[in-house]
Amino acid sequence: MTTQIDDDLWSAIGDPTRRRMLDLLLAEDGGTATTLSRQLPVTRQAVAKHLTVLDAVGLVRMTSAGRERRYEIDQAQFARAVAQLTAVGATWDARLGRIKRLAERIQRDVQQ
Repeated sequence: MTTQIDDDLWSAIGDPTRRRMLDLLLAEDGGTATTLSRQLPVTRQAVAKHLTVLDAVGLVRMTSAGRERRYEIDQAQFARAVAQLTAVGATWDARLGRIKRLAERIQRDVQQ
């Protein structure tokens, strides 16, 4: 992934409504803007706009059946996002571990 794609992906995931939509799509194995709007505190039109953002970054795929548009999680892109988040978490765990060790060393030096 390029940096721009990463930035767009995390910007899309950063919105709490979109995260809730992803949760619902995962739990229900897909859905439409109408079915999602029934479970969210936003209008169907707002849900459709959020789905457009998620589609643009590849987290969901849209299929048409007549007038209905059904959205499903793109498992490969979602797995890449999870892997990136796991890597970021590991990086921050390591940083926080170093900060903790540094703080403990400073505290020991002050006490001596």
